[in-house]
Amino acid sequence: MTLKTGADLDTGVARAEGVPEGVGRSATEGRWVQLAVGVVAMVATANLQYGWTLFVKPIATKFAWSETSIQISFTIFIVTQTWLTPFEAWFVDRFGPKRVVAIGGILVGLSWLIDAAASSLSLLYLGGIVGGTGAGIVYSTCMGNALKWFPDRRGLASGITAAAFGAGAALTVIPISNMIEESGYERAFRVFGIAQGLTIMIASMILNSPTRGKLPVPAKPKIQQTSQDLDWRKTLRTPAFRILYLMFTMVATGGLIVVAQLGPIAQNFNVAKVQVSLPGIKLAALPFALSLINLMNGASRTFFGWLSDHIGRENTMFLAFGTDALAILALITFGHNPVLFVLFAALTVFAWGEIFSLFPATSGDLFGRKYATTNYALLYTAKGMASLLVPLGSYLKLQTGSWLPIFVVASLFDLGAALMALFVLKPLRVKWLSRTEEAG
Repeated sequence: MTLKTGADLDTGVARAEGVPEGVGRSATEGRWVQLAVGVVAMVATANLQYGWTLFVKPIATKFAWSETSIQISFTIFIVTQTWLTPFEAWFVDRFGPKRVVAIGGILVGLSWLIDAAASSLSLLYLGGIVGGTGAGIVYSTCMGNALKWFPDRRGLASGITAAAFGAGAALTVIPISNMIEESGYERAFRVFGIAQGLTIMIASMILNSPTRGKLPVPAKPKIQQTSQDLDWRKTLRTPAFRILYLMFTMVATGGLIVVAQLGPIAQNFNVAKVQVSLPGIKLAALPFALSLINLMNGASRTFFGWLSDHIGRENTMFLAFGTDALAILALITFGHNPVLFVLFAALTVFAWGEIFSLFPATSGDLFGRKYATTNYALLYTAKGMASLLVPLGSYLKLQTGSWLPIFVVASLFDLGAALMALFVLKPLRVKWLSRTEEAG
């Protein structure tokens, strides 16, 4: 018995589908290059979301603005990042990724230059708009490309791509934090903004979408998926899309609250600057937690994406969302302990980050490959819907003096989504795909 490598399997699939041997091998090799380039672009975009919390306190200290008013910029960033992606993805699906991502790189760099110069909340909010638009372009294009190039390993490919965005800030959290302490937050905005924008523009020169006849597709994929390609109009009319959208919104809410408010929560718990020692590492609790959650966020997307290729999307959702519900409650209950704050913050994000691999993979399964970028971009607006609830965390804290109410709500959202995955989405997938194949 001879074991086959991934490349052997891909080439064999191409032959089974009637694709010439040379083309199959070329497509297989080329798609891994495309995945790698997408990863680089996503890493260069990650700080706009996951490094933001480092700047909140310094900005508030300089201008005496409330943290709630500053966090509105984060909300604006998330809203523009998500709600504009369907329009951006439409251009990508029709004209290719190169020029669109280059524009995204320019906007990513410009956004932090605006934030560095912002002397009013209006300018800070403008930076959020520009950054959100640029980040949305990069995110939707790279994710769509992964879904198109890897129909046979959709969970793994979307997981790796999403991991680059989730974990991409891990390497720069400490350098940014140090630069803020030594030279001020303005210089950190400028230096890292320019570097990130240039990196994305260079990556855009290599990005390509697969062309007809040059993509290996398995005859019998492990995960049941449609052979049809639904455009955005047909996708919006499906019950499956509405269920996915509701679940995405529910689970995204809890994670975004943790990401946006982790700094203030650590300050309120009086653990932010407490030294935490774990094997081989000793850091203050907040930068330690931020570094760890970025790594766990990336690991989550890759691991659960890979797992979903083997045990199914809905089964994986049930496992991950249920774990996240428990982790959120553990964070608010035991987070006053610096070590437990770090560990449960990391576990919360680990069990949350996989939504950015499971939902795009499921979207590709149900609605097809041709319009994968646009269809997932529509679904991705659920993150924007969830972001509207992020300021609610600060508001409830001010009104009640406790984070408990919003954390309980977030955990209930996770639990509800876990049950919906198993008892609503899973049977719906079977019925929907059976119906579309009969229609085809």
